Amino acid sequence: MQEPREVFQTFTRRFGLLNKTCCSVLDQEVSLVQSHILFEISKRPGSAMQELADLLGMDITTFSRQIQTLIKRELVLKSPSSEDRRIQLIHLTPLGQQVTDGIDTEVNAHLEDIFKQMTPFEKTAVLQSITLLNEAMLNSDSCCKTSS
Repeated sequence: MQEPREVFQTFTRRFGLLNKTCCSVLDQEVSLVQSHILFEISKRPGSAMQELADLLGMDITTFSRQIQTLIKRELVLKSPSSEDRRIQLIHLTPLGQQVTDGIDTEVNAHLEDIFKQMTPFEKTAVLQSITLLNEAMLNSDSCCKTSS
């Protein structure tokens, strides 16, 4: 049996699904980081910038630069909170939603291609195991304190 680190190294390398440039949707090249940001905004529309940065484990300066790039590309909108104008809320534009939906379709197709090599029982077991691992990582004192 392989050591846990070797298993994770191999998994990370093979997954390779979201490489340096993960996706091209509607003539929009989206990087791995941008893909993660768009995904989280789609799941939490109207969230504060700091909240999203924390969720993604990014410092606010790096996150802000990425948001500015996404704004320039008309994928994201930023607006002040009505309750506290110092807080910036983030939303997807209609184009941003289309790009995010396209990435979801691409990623889900890739995952389906992987899972079709397994029985339904094996697929369920893998997904349950990864969910269990994610929860254990969240509760670990040594890493991984973002809530996603």
